[in-house]
Amino acid sequence: MNTVALAVTDGMLHFELALACEVFGSAPDAVPGPWYDLALCGPAAVRVGPFRLEPDHGLDRLQRADTVIVPGWVDVDRDPPADLVDAVRAAHEAGARVASLCTGAFVLAAAGLLDGKRATTHWAHTRALAARHPQVEVDPDVLYVDNGSVLTSAGKAAAMDLCLHLVRLDHGSSVANTVARHLVVPPHRDGGQAQFVTTPVPAPDNHPLAELFPWVIERLDHPLTVEDLARRARMSSRNLGRHFRSVTGTTPLQWLLIQRIRHAQELLETTDGSIDIIAAATGMGTATTLRRHFNRTVGVPPDTYRRTFRSRTRPGPDDSGQHPAAPEPGAAVQRPVTGAGAGPRSA
Repeated sequence: MNTVALAVTDGMLHFELALACEVFGSAPDAVPGPWYDLALCGPAAVRVGPFRLEPDHGLDRLQRADTVIVPGWVDVDRDPPADLVDAVRAAHEAGARVASLCTGAFVLAAAGLLDGKRATTHWAHTRALAARHPQVEVDPDVLYVDNGSVLTSAGKAAAMDLCLHLVRLDHGSSVANTVARHLVVPPHRDGGQAQFVTTPVPAPDNHPLAELFPWVIERLDHPLTVEDLARRARMSSRNLGRHFRSVTGTTPLQWLLIQRIRHAQELLETTDGSIDIIAAATGMGTATTLRRHFNRTVGVPPDTYRRTFRSRTRPGPDDSGQHPAAPEPGAAVQRPVTGAGAGPRSA
């Protein structure tokens, strides 16, 4: 029987902890054979979110586990407890498979388990992880990373993806699918965190591009070029590029591409328009071009994205009983200009 030990201490996130307990604590009735032996391990009674938890074992129990799971760590701005870090490191040295959920990656990184390895964490904290642990290759665009004996997951619900992945490794796809059906979650999600990261344009301000951004957003169906943007901003293309890099962290073309992709996401979620219509409405030109850029940026094809998100975001029918269609090419589209944006790593 595979022993799964959850490392708990003050400052853990209760969602990830409860999720792991649900997956590894007991098997659905339809799963034959032995299940996991789950152990809650901590230094003493701990506060986990709004709950008080009394572990069954001390942290030294981690060294006798087959799999150690470190749930999310709530305060990534301070170092995790030394006794937790030492116990996780000792467990790995003793041969345990170690997995982190969400920001639990900060604990694994502090233990040195991610040095020279690819890893991920919640998209909102990937930069902090990379800055604090430069020897870690942080990938912000995946749901989880499997390095064999060390695994990391992205944020929140991605912890479920990693837990089901562990079940799949230990018991096979059929059992993992059964567990997923029992929990009413997909057994495997395509794509990565890019599906769930919002990338709005920068907020209106006094920077030189403040008037340019809303002008572009209203004309995403047009075949805009860098020269068009520079002409509108009344500056040279080189000067435009410098300002874009300063304000958005990326190039004009990369920024424009990500705005087209985000608009395509909105249309896929909220309209019945074909891929060809959406390609025209977002300035992509053809369905082939949209599919290529969408798949590379988001991680899944447009049709898969629509199936995944449609049931959650589909608006109710209007007075005619019909759902709204995608806008005709050439129609202006108004969207809020808020937040601070950054484009994809490549156009």
